[in-house]
Order: sequence, then C-alpha cells, then structure tokens
Amino acid sequence: MLSKLIRRIRPRRFLAPMSVAMGAMAGLALFRRLTRYDLTHRNVLVTGGSRGLGLEVARVLLDKGASVAIVARDPVELDRALTDLRPRATKKNRVVGVMCDLREASTIDEMINTVRLHLGPIDVLINNAGMIQVGPLDAMRTADFENELAVHCYAPLKAMLGVREDMRRRGGGRIANIASIGGVISVPHLLPYSVSKFALVGLSQGMHAELARDGIVVSTIVPGLMRTGSPPNALFKGDHQREYAWFTLSDSLPFISMSSTSAAKQIVEAVEQGKPYVVLGLAAKMAVMASALLPSASTRVMSWVGSWLPQSADSRTRLGREAESRLTKSFLTVATRRAALRNNEC
Repeated sequence: MLSKLIRRIRPRRFLAPMSVAMGAMAGLALFRRLTRYDLTHRNVLVTGGSRGLGLEVARVLLDKGASVAIVARDPVELDRALTDLRPRATKKNRVVGVMCDLREASTIDEMINTVRLHLGPIDVLINNAGMIQVGPLDAMRTADFENELAVHCYAPLKAMLGVREDMRRRGGGRIANIASIGGVISVPHLLPYSVSKFALVGLSQGMHAELARDGIVVSTIVPGLMRTGSPPNALFKGDHQREYAWFTLSDSLPFISMSSTSAAKQIVEAVEQGKPYVVLGLAAKMAVMASALLPSASTRVMSWVGSWLPQSADSRTRLGREAESRLTKSFLTVATRRAALRNNEC
C-alpha cells in the first residue's frame, strides 16, 4: 500500500519547481553579495551618536572599517563616547566628535562642514538623533510637538539635503533614518513623539523615491522597543513616577524589547544591503502586521491601553532619573540599567 502511494507521488514532478526555487535563492544571495555597499574607508556621519543606539551603531561601523563622526549636543557625553570608541579606530578609519544642537536648523550646515574638514566627503548618513517625551495629552503643550518635529523631521531633512551633493559627486551613497514603531502605530502618552516619527517615515520613504536616480539609497528603519538604556534621559510629564515606571518596565521586558546591540547590527546590515524599509524586532513586526490588516481593532487596543495609563495635567518636565522609585530600581529593570551603563546613558 505504501509503495503504491510513493509511486503515485512521482517525485520528478517536484524536481523542476524545487530546482527553480533553489536557483532563485542562490541568485538572490549572489546579487546581494555583488551589490553590497562596502563600508571600509567610508565616511559616516551618525547624529545622536554619543549614547544609546547611536553609540552602538558607531561601534559596529568602526568595526567594519568606516571612519565615523558622531554628533551630540552635550560635550561631556561626547567626550565619554569618544573615549569608548577610540580603541576601535585605526590610522585608516578614524572617529571624531562634533557638537551640534540639531533643533537649531541653522547650525546643521556648519556641522556637516566640520565633519568634512575632519573626514572628507560624507558617504553615509545615519539620522539617529532623537528625544522622547512621555505623558498624557493634557500635560503636553504645542512646544512639545514643535521640539519633537524639529529633531525627528526637520533635522533629518536638513542633514539629507546637506550631504546629497557629496553623495552625488561620489556616484551614490547611503542614508538610514531611524524612525520607530511609534511612527507606524500612534502610542498613548507618546503623542508628540509619534507625530514626529510618522512625519519621519513619510519623509524617509519619499526621499528614497526622489534620490534613487542619484544612486542614493534611503533606508527607513522602524525599531520596536529596544534596551538602549535611554529611560533615565527621557522626558516625563504628568504623574512623573508612574509614567517613568510603566515606560521603564516596558523597555526592560525581554520578549517585547530587543537588545540595542542586535538592533545596531541589523541597521548597519540594512545600509550595506540597501534595504528601503526594515522593521526591527518580532513584537514590532507583529504590531505592524496587525495594524495593516486590522487598523480599526489596533486603534481600539491603543485606546484601551491609554485608558489604563496614569492621568495628570502636570505640565512640568522631569528627566527619568529624577522620577526613580523602588519599582524602577528593582530586579524588573535590570536589563535597562545594564544597557544604560554600556551605552553612556547614566
């Protein structure tokens, strides 16, 4: 009986489709290898590179043989980051730090010129600089939206326009814009942040279409929650301690958040492979899929989540480190605190 069933299957019927599939996979792998953007001796500008994800990305780039300029507005953080990065640099691939407050659009051209003086024309731009303000809508002001848009939308736009000619003259280049799952799904108590990240996603995808003819590939990177160690430097309004508690606990959960080290490697890989759009983390991928397939249901879930979050109209802003509690110093946040130590967030 079994032998008759095997004869009926006729394995030869499957050989041709399997051969085609395997050939296509091999061809794709070869194409990716041939078109891979070699970062060795490339000049890379990383905004927000003094701590968190930006610092992790700078480490990976230096290990790949690139010369890296990190940009930040805090001179103390910048010096500590350079101390961390210099052992990875060599005579052929250098690391420099440039101070710039990206909220001041008029200073961005000067910053780019300073990077050129140190490294030369810019081959790769990583728009990573960010700020995050947590709290209910009642505690937010118009200025909060303006500040987040300045950092997450107008600064990347200005930087992309500033490096475009360098890349054109060199026959192409790479740009990666670090957006967020908050730029695909609007998250409660992160409204100014989500609005600005939605703007960045649209800007980034549009720039990919506009700059492709110049050989410039723009990658939109959409990370989910990451253990970068950033909560102590995030801004909080409303019920400061409770807002900081839920935010830090979410950041520490291993099955919801991903390590910043893994995220940095995937971001650099996306630049090398010229991927136009990348979602990082299983939880983020599932959320994006759910939002695309069931938008109404996803919006209702976010409304339900928002109803459980603390409510307060206190518009005073505090850093996360100023809103610590016994809960945020407990074993539940060990992962976040370890990441903070590693990534210059303390």
